[in-house]
Amino acid sequence: MFHFLKSIFRDRPKTNIGELIANGARIIDVRTSAEYQAGHLKNSINIPLEKLAGNLHKFEKSKIFITCCASGARSATAKNILKANGYTEAYNGGSWTSLRKYF
Repeated sequence: MFHFLKSIFRDRPKTNIGELIANGARIIDVRTSAEYQAGHLKNSINIPLEKLAGNLHKFEKSKIFITCCASGARSATAKNILKANGYTEAYNGGSWTSLRKYF
């Protein structure tokens, strides 16, 4: 069983978030409006997670998107929503504070 799991995960390349940002990725911050107002990344877009699915029409599917939140849990869900709706270049950036180093 261990070898099976190892074979699934071993060759998965790590996403270079910094490179994606340098190449124009858009940051979608899925925290609440109050959380966002308390601090956020420059030029990020705030769409709370519960409103994301209803706002997908605002984004071109051909663009690169990185989701973020407070810890990475909501942004993982947001990435999955994007992927399920045909956004092939969607990535979970984790916490918004971990992305500050790229700005």
